[in-house]
This record gives sequence, structure tokens and C-alpha cells, in this order.
Amino acid sequence: MYKSVIIVLLISSQLMAQTLVFVSGSEGHKSYRIPDIVKSPNGTLLAFAEGRVKGSGDFGDINIVLKQSPDNGKTWSQPTTVVNYDSLQAGNPAPVFDITDPEFPKGRLFLFYNTGNNHENEVRKGKGLREVWYKTSTDRGKTWSEDVNITCQVHRPNQPNATYRFIEDWRSYANTPGHAMQFQSGKYKGRIFVAANHSAGEPQKQFTDYAAHGFFTDDHGKTFRLSQTIDLAGSNEATATEISENGLMMNMRNQKGDIRQRIVAISKNGGETWDKTYLDPNLPDPVCEGSILSLGIKKGKQILAFCNAADTQNRNNLTLRISFDEGKTWEWTQVIEKCNEKKVKDYAAYSDIVKMDKNHVGILYEKNNYAQIVFKTIKWR
Repeated sequence: MYKSVIIVLLISSQLMAQTLVFVSGSEGHKSYRIPDIVKSPNGTLLAFAEGRVKGSGDFGDINIVLKQSPDNGKTWSQPTTVVNYDSLQAGNPAPVFDITDPEFPKGRLFLFYNTGNNHENEVRKGKGLREVWYKTSTDRGKTWSEDVNITCQVHRPNQPNATYRFIEDWRSYANTPGHAMQFQSGKYKGRIFVAANHSAGEPQKQFTDYAAHGFFTDDHGKTFRLSQTIDLAGSNEATATEISENGLMMNMRNQKGDIRQRIVAISKNGGETWDKTYLDPNLPDPVCEGSILSLGIKKGKQILAFCNAADTQNRNNLTLRISFDEGKTWEWTQVIEKCNEKKVKDYAAYSDIVKMDKNHVGILYEKNNYAQIVFKTIKWR
């Protein structure tokens, strides 16, 4: 009898730990992709995703939708549409709370996003344009400002018109498929940094026309500057976080797919330039997205959390790792989701991490061949 009670309690605990947030085919969208999550200063969780109206494709009628949870992810609100770009694409939502602006002492939420007027492969051929926007909210996503187009500041498209005249020839463009970040300490305190990537020139074999970069603002969104481009062909879908000594770590997928490991770049000046770039053999990856987050400082170093589909073949084996030495080693590891059926190749794919408290993180992630986006809380210490 006692064993039965224990089993029931364990199952109940597991069910409570994972909640459905977005379900493909419901609430007006055929598919939901690209999960993003942040926590407001008052504790409300905000989960964003791409709501794909007619199907699961990366281009088409795509909205950015939002759900909120006031109770640490146990329940979620009905969805609201934050960005609707008519019948075209609005995607790659990258939210971040600005908590250092004296004009907004309760914090202001930034949502960076992209729009596009053609399929990615066509844009890579120069047949279309991806643009970069943001909007803000001072009431945790209930109401929003007008959309602000910052393409001229953070993109380098070679377009034959007066608005976009640049020497470079960037074509495809995408913000981080996860949260943006703000420096909490040091010389660059208050800087908002958005990891991103672009393609340059004509499409190349093994996607070597892709490269990662970032953009940032030091004046709460009034102006933006570009970081140096990562000097490693094929770097793509970047995510970034603060490290010690005014540093920033950017973590990217290797679009070439020749080496199934994450790419890491280290900056010593807040993401403006890059001091070293390397492939990390401790972070296997099937050419998918990953998410990184700073959890706090211990002995002068940022504690880092990293989550990805830690498999070299399939989008599976979603794994959370914790590093106490800023990515040199990943001492704490836990598998979050894994399917042992060989026929299921995309069981757990894109994810995003949010800090819940000093002992817990929350993970919002795609599950079951993109049929669901779920939320789970993990105790890591």
C-alpha cells in the first residue's frame, strides 16, 4: 500500500512539474514554434512563441503570441497576439526586461522580432528582405508601444533604394531564437544585447554564407550598434549571456553540420568584439537551437545554465547543464526529455531557460515532433 502511495505521489509530482503552454492546432494556429520565456520583476512568467496560422513552415502567415503565468508556470492565460504582420511572417521573438532605465523604475519589457517577405532560401538568393523591429510594454505585456523599425541600424542589406544603402550584402537575418539579455553588473551594466545571425552574399555550400553577430543598445533603445561578426563560417542561431570581467559569451549552432558541437565565442568588451571562438566538445548538438542563461555569481564567476538537444543525430535528449567555471566544464547535468523510439527524430527541439529562484530554473521547450510547447521547473541545487 505504501509503495502504491509513493508511486502515485511521484507521478503526480511529475505531472505538476510539466504543463502544456501551446498546443499545435489549437487557439487559432496550426503550429507553434520557437519558444521564448522571461520573468517580470513582479514574478509573472511570459511565454512567447511563433503562432503559425496555416502550417508548420518557417515562412507564411506567422504571428507572435504571448501567454502569461502568475503562479510559476502551474497555469497559463489565454494567448494574445503581440505582432501580426498581416499574411506575412513575424518571428524570432527575443524578449528582455530592461530594469535599469530610471524612466521606468518598474521595468520595461522589450520584444525584438523579425519580419520577412519571402522564404529564407529565397532571401539568401537576394529575393526578399528580412527586417528588424522592437516594441515595448510597461505593464508586463498587457499593452504595447508602436513598433519601431531598427533595420537601418542593425542590418546590412544591399538593397537598391534610399532606405537601405550599405556596402555589405547581408541577406537572410534572424534574431536569437530565445530571450535577449541585459548586463546586470560591471562596465556595461544596462546594456541590452541581442544575439543574431545573417547570411552574406550568394548561398554557399554547407551554409558557409551564414555567420553570427549581435546588436546592442546602451541608451535603452534610442540607438543601436552592431557587434563584430563571428569569424567562423556557418555560425548560426546564436544565444548570449553575461560572464565575469565585463565579458559576454555567445553560443551558436554549427550550421555546416560537419562537426556536431556547439560554437562558443568569448568577448571581453560586452559583445562588441570577439577574443576567441571555438567548438565545444562538451556540448554535442544535432544542428539545432540552444539556450544559455546566467544564474548568479559565485566566487567571482557567473554560474551558467545551458539547454539543448544533446544528440549528434536527432533533435532529442533535451539536456540541462550547469557550469560553475563559465563554460570550461559542465559539472551538473540532467536529461529533461528523451525518447528511445528510433522513429521519433524530433522529440525535443528548441528551448529557452528562465531563472525561477536561486535553486530552480524553468524550461520552455518544444516536444513530441513540435506538437506541443511545454514548461517544466527543474531544481538544480
